[in-house]
Amino acid sequence: MLEKMEILDVDKVIEEFEAMTKDAENVQRQTLKKILEENGCAEYLQNVGLNGRTDPESFKACVPLVNHSDLEPYIQKIVDGPPSPILTGTPLTTISLSSGTTQGKPKFVPFNDELMETTLQIYRTSYAFRNREYPIKNGKALQFIYSSKQSITKGGLIAGTATTNVFRNCQFKNAMKSMQSQCCSPDEVIFGPDFHQSLYCHLLCGLLFREEIQLVSSTFAHSIVHAFRTFEEVWEELCADIREGALSDRITFPSVREAMARLLKPNPQLADLIHAKCSALSNWYGLIPELFPNVKYIYGIMTGSMEPYLKKLRHYAGDVPLVTADYGSSEGWVGANINPNLPPETATYAVLPHIGYFEFIPLNGDVEEPELVGLTEVKVGEEYEIIVTNVAGLYRYRLGDVVKVMGFHNKTPELKFVCRRNLMLTINIDKNTEKDLQLAVEEAAKLIAGEKLEVIDFSSHVDVSTDPGHYVIFWEINGEVSDEVLQECCNSLDRAFVDAGYLSSRKVNSIGPLELRVVWRGTFQKILDHYLGLGAALSQFKTPRCVGPTNNKVLQILCGNVAKSYFSTAF
Repeated sequence: MLEKMEILDVDKVIEEFEAMTKDAENVQRQTLKKILEENGCAEYLQNVGLNGRTDPESFKACVPLVNHSDLEPYIQKIVDGPPSPILTGTPLTTISLSSGTTQGKPKFVPFNDELMETTLQIYRTSYAFRNREYPIKNGKALQFIYSSKQSITKGGLIAGTATTNVFRNCQFKNAMKSMQSQCCSPDEVIFGPDFHQSLYCHLLCGLLFREEIQLVSSTFAHSIVHAFRTFEEVWEELCADIREGALSDRITFPSVREAMARLLKPNPQLADLIHAKCSALSNWYGLIPELFPNVKYIYGIMTGSMEPYLKKLRHYAGDVPLVTADYGSSEGWVGANINPNLPPETATYAVLPHIGYFEFIPLNGDVEEPELVGLTEVKVGEEYEIIVTNVAGLYRYRLGDVVKVMGFHNKTPELKFVCRRNLMLTINIDKNTEKDLQLAVEEAAKLIAGEKLEVIDFSSHVDVSTDPGHYVIFWEINGEVSDEVLQECCNSLDRAFVDAGYLSSRKVNSIGPLELRVVWRGTFQKILDHYLGLGAALSQFKTPRCVGPTNNKVLQILCGNVAKSYFSTAF
């Protein structure tokens, strides 16, 4: 059992992974059999007429492909109680909340001990490969992790964000110990009721243990960038706390103050050292290795919607490697990063064939209803939508992610995340993905980079209240830019969308001129605060890149904080 393990045997983990991926097809069949045997009595599987069969052929013939909306009646029954085998053979006792940044509101997702175990399997696998490349000894981790409150549903289930359910699980801390990756902050900070106060204390703990910190991590790259942007504003206050051995008045919760008081002792030498290091930095470049001289790498999810933060993260990281974390979602895990030396932009994820049953919808565009293929049948270079059957009661579930097969590790595919299928800017025949938006923003942002300015964050919206409809891009910038330059940025954004449908529509004006709206500083912080107010955890936050009509509140925040607006003259 994990509880008895002192240090994870990484060679054994890699050996097991190699054996399993060499036999991926058989492992997939066995995994499906196990899932269906354990959950055969569930109401959902009874309703589709599976009648105890566990072979892939019967499974595909009986069980339909589903979206979350198809499962909502079942999930609502679970949430409302009483406990009964609805999606799983053993009634669920915990439910996760997704971040809610895609559709504007969090959705309930099943969570159980089996899903927790697959989470730990992913963690162990990627850690084993990572530790081979960047070995860490018995040090500490500066982890910007936050746990929001858990609540009890009408039916008596514990409900919390997916990250909260993981962090609060007793196995999590044991796993971190076995991976020599213990958080330097006390539990009172991680589980603190106010994330602003927790963040300040995480930074303070990191400084107090600066020599022992071997890695800096968070669930998402955004949280790490957010943490060090905050550091720029509070570093002198942190130095004062260390010098005096007394905690800032900004920390008001007694449990957090007591926990920090146990760590804080007057240390003027450390305060002077940090002050000198920060004062000597040029525009905060290389801040992380200056503060934490023994840090081996920076770790968190850095692909997909996190890629726009890589430039700023590299600025803080200097020459410290960035390693992207594993590929999954609130619904469960898909693959581990077993090539940690690859930069995040080219990272791939090897699918673990024993953590779920995977099917793939080919997206080759010329077949109306393409036939689904199995894990070992995908082709290198092709793009697919992932279908997941997992241990927590999701059967043939459409994750909504588009992936590209970059190669194989033994018999299991290595996937690159491409985009969310439903996150698209589209008015008529145009189709621009989140990645297209990111590339357009990166191209246009070059025009302000010369003035040492940057786009702090961005989002978009399709405005069809005008005729013709047009794209609206929202930017938050960290300084003043002239109208002339911003007009050119707007034109650059419009030209940067190279989708054939968009270009042809712009040329005949069936899509109107793109609009760039520059919002006031702090606007995206208001969006973050809005989601935290809904019960989201900072660890799980993703800036919504495309704000749809159902996401009214975020649209109100963006539209209500516009400082300047520009229309493209590019076409």
